[in-house]
Amino acid sequence: MTATVTLRAPLSGVVLPLSQVPDPVFAGGMMGQGLAIEPLSSTLLAPCDGEISQLSSTGHAVALRAANGAEVLLHIGIDTVKLGGQGFAPRVRLGDRVRCGQPLVDIDIDSVAQRALSLITVVVVTNSDDMQLSSLASGAAGEMVQAGSSTLLDIRASGAQAGNSVAASGNSLGGQAVVAHESGLHARPAALLQHTARRFASHIDIGFGGKLASARSMVAIMGLGVGEGDTVSVHASGADAEAALAAMLAAVETRSEAGHAAAPLPASTLAARSDGKLGGVCAAPGLAVGTLVLLAEQDRTVPEHGTGVATELTALHGALAQVRGDIEADIALAGQRGARAESEIFGAHLALLDDPELSLAAERLIVDGSSAAHGYRSAIRAQSDVLLGLGNALLAERVGDLKDLERRVLDVLLGSAQGAPQLPAQAMVVADDLTPSQLTRLPRAQVAGLVLARGGASNHVAILARALGIPALVACGPAALQLPAGAEAVLDAGEGWLDAQPDAASLALARQQIAAHEARRLALREQSAGRALTRDGVHIEVAANVVNAAESRDAVLNGADGVGLLRTEFLFTERTDAPSSEEQRAACQAVLDALEGRPAIIRTLDAGGDKDVPYLPLPAEDNPALGLRGIRTSLAMPQVLDAQLSALLQLKPLSQLRILLPMVTDVADLLQVRQRIDELAAQLGLAERPQLGVMIEVPSAALLAAQLAEHADFLSIGTNDLTQYTLAMDRCHPALAARQDALHPAVLRLIALTVHGARQHGRWVGVCGALASDPLATPALVGLGVTELSVSPALVPEIKHRVRQLDAAACQELALTLQQQRSAAEVRAMLAAAANVVAQ
Repeated sequence: MTATVTLRAPLSGVVLPLSQVPDPVFAGGMMGQGLAIEPLSSTLLAPCDGEISQLSSTGHAVALRAANGAEVLLHIGIDTVKLGGQGFAPRVRLGDRVRCGQPLVDIDIDSVAQRALSLITVVVVTNSDDMQLSSLASGAAGEMVQAGSSTLLDIRASGAQAGNSVAASGNSLGGQAVVAHESGLHARPAALLQHTARRFASHIDIGFGGKLASARSMVAIMGLGVGEGDTVSVHASGADAEAALAAMLAAVETRSEAGHAAAPLPASTLAARSDGKLGGVCAAPGLAVGTLVLLAEQDRTVPEHGTGVATELTALHGALAQVRGDIEADIALAGQRGARAESEIFGAHLALLDDPELSLAAERLIVDGSSAAHGYRSAIRAQSDVLLGLGNALLAERVGDLKDLERRVLDVLLGSAQGAPQLPAQAMVVADDLTPSQLTRLPRAQVAGLVLARGGASNHVAILARALGIPALVACGPAALQLPAGAEAVLDAGEGWLDAQPDAASLALARQQIAAHEARRLALREQSAGRALTRDGVHIEVAANVVNAAESRDAVLNGADGVGLLRTEFLFTERTDAPSSEEQRAACQAVLDALEGRPAIIRTLDAGGDKDVPYLPLPAEDNPALGLRGIRTSLAMPQVLDAQLSALLQLKPLSQLRILLPMVTDVADLLQVRQRIDELAAQLGLAERPQLGVMIEVPSAALLAAQLAEHADFLSIGTNDLTQYTLAMDRCHPALAARQDALHPAVLRLIALTVHGARQHGRWVGVCGALASDPLATPALVGLGVTELSVSPALVPEIKHRVRQLDAAACQELALTLQQQRSAAEVRAMLAAAANVVAQ
């Protein structure tokens, strides 16, 4: 079978380049390479032999798969999906085999012309990355072609695609799925589908509304404008097409939440206010008083024309690589601080940066003579126009993420990146809009509040503002930019307003309310230094999860009883080689010194899975979460483990140290490490040994808790991983985030088993996972018999206060009932209802 297919004109008319199509998706080449025709005939013909792989329900678009695997999309008119099928009469069905010149769709030219934006019909090869397209064989842009006879393009499958065309055609599968993702295929679900597609060798497309998008392109997926409940088609071609199709259909049908969105204010609140205050949408609640500071956004001047294709392409690729490194560094730093929301947002930026559609669109513009800066900005803005034009508020809010990438890349290409602005103390920052990286670079200690003319309650800046605890008001309109700089203002983001001209009484009241909130926080902090005893005298140790000495000092200030988890991964990331034993010793000693005699649980390296340490020779794995992780990695690399254990054994005093082993599955792991500790201690001439504990993160460890407790000094439950492995849900899977709830009754039962097994040998059990930081869960954990909770430093006062309100006996009765519930939702509802009972 030949690898070359020739396309003939599907309509009579004038040939146009894609750049003249009045639609940025097609004009920017984001749907693939091809051309357009200004039609004069009224029947769309098949441009080649093939199989109908996509037929829109409205009849305005049809796609066929050629013998060499080329996916040819024929889109009649612009925005014709809005016609609801009027003016189009399809003459084929999905799956039909057609011959070149066969009628596909009859078009009522007059009717469509009167109601559509344009009649221009697009002919694109949506998988043109895998193909080589010739120039016009007969006729050029601006010339006439005759339907069924004039030759348009030669399409040749390149490389492996050509060699495998028969196999790919023989393994071409399709199916349909209803989109379950909340608010449709916006940024996070699109990134999820992209991530899924990249696991397979097959070519995968998603079809909707007459358009096809490569599943490997997050941008193209978002550009489809798919909403929740819409039905999409999925097509997979290749050796692993069956597995790819099944995975993609499951990814489409698995619900993920839009996530982190604050509820918008009623429309009446956003209307012009009669009290003179500026109204907006609450992005992050809170009350603040501060000085108005306006940040002006300047559109940078970029050279339109390049200095040579090779030079500009090299510049673009170098800038993308540098920005990729910068974003990866931001992700790593956010991870070290435990800033999960920030890490996830920059992870989505990384997926956008690596999106082939954006880079290809920029490259095509460079080939046409643009500079790298102009090409990349044009590609970004064309996609932004697409998202803004889809009529989907959530997708429109993703424009801020594209804008952030544009700013980062242009800073590298043009130099002279803008530094962080100088702010006064208690600055009320006002801007047209901010990107996530701009927000994270503001000096947090000086930002009292945030007021944006644009933005939305569910965009990434809003999510970050909530995570950072900055009161934020968005979508305030152009009036925000007219606020008097330097004036003192009151922001009540929760109520949706900013008062730029508060009188003395309003200022005094706001400051009084802020002071009362701060007083409560300080009162809890002052009380947190003492022991946390329940009302009936049960002592619960409240420790802190930290990553360095600075956080340890913060933990002490907040009244922590010690460090319940020091993650040593921070010593291994963001470098090209492993830290020496002495480097590790010095860093861990600093943590112990900061605790002023309090105990510290230091976990050995937990590498593997979603915790990547680039320079460690870890193999590529199909299921990283089930492969080399935690103690398995350390045992597989004894030199790494020995260096870390030697460093820990040299800490002083050893009585202050507790070593914790991650991802233990049975007693053999524990005994092997204990034996190595004894050998290293003997070499160092040490008679004393630190306490040694194991993390309960997998069901096997919980089930064997009694055996582990016989040889361990304590057990510490990592609820994040325990939930992942108990529910068989990848904790990094965005579509499953809403169902990853550690209060699932199955997880509670495993915690109960762990405590029961530990008590048989007089061992204590702690929880260092995220569940310990949830005040709603505190009665459940106390009732299950957990006696140590390790939380973020700032939450120590709140959790201690919560413990002191509880009656342990009542909590025990409640815990028995919680384990009998059917879901995490039922458990949470019962905990909320029982709040007063367990506190009496």
